[in-house]
Amino acid sequence: MISRSTGARFWVEIVFAVLAAVLAVTTLINAEWIEWLTGTDPDGGDGSLEWLFAGACALVALISAALARLEWRRAQVAA
Repeated sequence: MISRSTGARFWVEIVFAVLAAVLAVTTLINAEWIEWLTGTDPDGGDGSLEWLFAGACALVALISAALARLEWRRAQVAA
């Protein structure tokens, strides 16, 4: 259960984890959203930028989730 002892750091890490995971999945499902958003094709159509972006987002999601879990466990020990 979420207690009052979980601080702002925990919530920031959760938000980053969720946003990064959503961006990674969105990129894997439809990688063209980057070109639609920016109006450019920086990788020349080979898709390497999309794979790099999806991988980076997945890595950020995993790290943020691990940090949030660590913060959660610290709060539980402190309580």
